[in-house]
Amino acid sequence: MYKVLVADDHAIVREGLKKIIDQQPDYQVVAEAANGNDTFVRAGRGDIDMIIMDLSMPPGESGLVTTKRIHNQYPKIWILILSMHGEEDYVDQAIKNGAAGYVLKSSPDSEIINAITTIVNGRHYVDENVILLKSDIKDILTDVDKTNLWGHSPLSKREREVMPLVALGYSNKEVAAKLNITTKTVEAHKANIMRKLELDSHVDLVRYAIHHKLIEF
Repeated sequence: MYKVLVADDHAIVREGLKKIIDQQPDYQVVAEAANGNDTFVRAGRGDIDMIIMDLSMPPGESGLVTTKRIHNQYPKIWILILSMHGEEDYVDQAIKNGAAGYVLKSSPDSEIINAITTIVNGRHYVDENVILLKSDIKDILTDVDKTNLWGHSPLSKREREVMPLVALGYSNKEVAAKLNITTKTVEAHKANIMRKLELDSHVDLVRYAIHHKLIEF
C-alpha cells in the first residue's frame, strides 16, 4: 500500500484528492498539510511514499522550494505537483527540483490517476494538457535520473502557433500571413502536427484542440 500525503492550502481540494486517491487500489491518503513547511515536516516522519502538492500555498515558501527541500532530504519520496500553472517554466523547474510528475488542476481526475501509476513505475509524468517543446523536454531531463517523460505533447513552438489557427478554420494563406511564413511552411507544419499527434482528419484536430483548451468558440 502506497501512503500518500496531500498538500494544498484549500481544505476542499484536499478532501477531493483524498476521495480520488483512496478509491485507487494500493493507495491511501494518510496525512494532509496546508503549507510547504508543514509538508516538509510531515515528510520527515518516514512513513510517506508519495506527496501530491500544490505549488502555491500561501503564506510561506513556494512549492518549488518545498519540492527541492523534500527531494534533497528525502529522495525516495515521489512528489507529484498539482497546480493551476501550466506554463513551461513552472513544469521545467518543478521537475528539475525533484518532482516526479506535474498535473494541472483543470484536468480531469484521470490525469491524477495516470500520473501516480506512471510515477510508481519509475517514469516521470507531465499532464497531457501541457504541451512541451522537445527542447524543454531535453532540458527537463538533463538533471533527473529517469529518461522517460510521459503525457506531454511533442509539438514545436511554431507548430503550437499554427495548430489553433488551423483548427479554427483559417486557410493556409491566412495562417501564413498571420505568422509571416510561407504557405508551403504552413503545409509542412500541418503535416508534422497531424503525424506527431497521430490525427487522421481536420475534425480530429479540432477535437484535440478543444480538449486541450487550445481554442475556444
